[in-house]
Amino acid sequence: MRTASSSSSRWGFYGRGDQLATLQDRFRRRRWFFLRVTGRRRIGKTSLVHEALRREGLAKALYIQIPDSDPAGVVSTARDFYQLFGVEGPLPTDLKSLAASLAHLIRAGWIVAIDEFQYFHRKALFEFTSHLQAEVDRLSAEADRVAGGLLVLGSIHTEMTALLEDRSAPLYARLTGAIDLPHLDLASVLELLRIHADDEPERLLFLWNLFEGVPKFYRDAFEEDVLAADRRRLLERMFFSSSSPLRSEAESWFLRELRGRYDLALKFIARNPGCTNGAITEHVRSLGPNEAAQVGGYLRVLRDRYQMVELLQPIFAKPTTRNGRYYLSDNFLRSWLAALATPAASLHFRPLDLILDEADRRLADAEGHAFERLVARLYEERSRRGIGDFGLTSRVQGFWDRGDVELDLVALDEAGRRVRVGTCKRSESKLLESLPGLEQHAAKFLASSKHLSGWRIEKVAFAPRVSPATRAAIERKGFLVQDLADLTRDL
Repeated sequence: MRTASSSSSRWGFYGRGDQLATLQDRFRRRRWFFLRVTGRRRIGKTSLVHEALRREGLAKALYIQIPDSDPAGVVSTARDFYQLFGVEGPLPTDLKSLAASLAHLIRAGWIVAIDEFQYFHRKALFEFTSHLQAEVDRLSAEADRVAGGLLVLGSIHTEMTALLEDRSAPLYARLTGAIDLPHLDLASVLELLRIHADDEPERLLFLWNLFEGVPKFYRDAFEEDVLAADRRRLLERMFFSSSSPLRSEAESWFLRELRGRYDLALKFIARNPGCTNGAITEHVRSLGPNEAAQVGGYLRVLRDRYQMVELLQPIFAKPTTRNGRYYLSDNFLRSWLAALATPAASLHFRPLDLILDEADRRLADAEGHAFERLVARLYEERSRRGIGDFGLTSRVQGFWDRGDVELDLVALDEAGRRVRVGTCKRSESKLLESLPGLEQHAAKFLASSKHLSGWRIEKVAFAPRVSPATRAAIERKGFLVQDLADLTRDL
């Protein structure tokens, strides 16, 4: 176990090495740039820009967060930020003069960052992109003489794409670069846990299932002094107190970006990971018959526009098969809908201890699927860093077919001609009883995978923590055993 160090009283900047280097390089050139930064809410877009500016010591920077408002509201907000950041000169009076004044600052060497840029996709604000296009074209024409640059930040990927990459958009082909900010990698999550809490397997799974790689959520828990606390204390402080910082996060996300739609489908997928289109449709029909016909459209929007839902197909299936399984792609959203939303809504009507019991029980159930994803992610990251004895070249995240074959992990090492198949259990007490099923399903998988003929198959049992006695019993049966201590070693 690694516990918090003496430096745990201050929060640092974790991970993002490649993205930070990209931004710093742009700033050092002192030449015009127009850069897009995208990622989910709270993923750290603003923190990344701030850190790059801090490290480069750049004081001439203007940050503007665009409200979901009309033109007057946007201009008023921009004027407030101008004054806050000490921008001198005439203030903008409309969207056209806003674009012109931003260009003037950039010529003078300012770095301008516009957050929530996706709101300019709204009809009432869209004219700003035409005004900005004219200014961007002039800045590009004199790029060698322009020392500043423009960053546009946004959380809805498809709306950012529509504004910047659709051929019909005024700003099409104007970007000089793009950064898509993913979740923190697990090495960075482990780093912050080792500094501010500990990296015990149970804590890693609990927090990763809740926060995945969203740095703002970990920082919120740190600032509430519960990052190193037990499960119930963290849940109470973060979700079930009057001032809980995350209690309204998911709901405000829905209201802000989904506007109340898609709730039935999202909740069902969260509580039934791996469900089919037919199961979702039947559930929606049972509660809202008039909405059943819209399920296909809802799922496409959630998958393609918001990237909240992912569809996994059976192994060897055609892309158009109807046997795909749906999962929520965001751990926080899945944990909220599957485990926390209903208990949080009943906070004023039931004893807190009972609410925490129910929330923790539901969350523990949700951690089963999260553990499968965590193991897969660890395999990918270890291989990418050259750690361990298994060089992952490709992975099937879950394997199933019409014959009810189920494998939680299939990992291929083409150089070593090895394939690892695994069963993932949140509790080590269930590992031994799962081995016959793993053996049977692995045999069926190999029988249907002729291209793996002659490869060495390794069958692995995974749990967050495995005792020496259980490990020895499993190994005597010819299986490998890996727990989170094994998989996080050297990360």
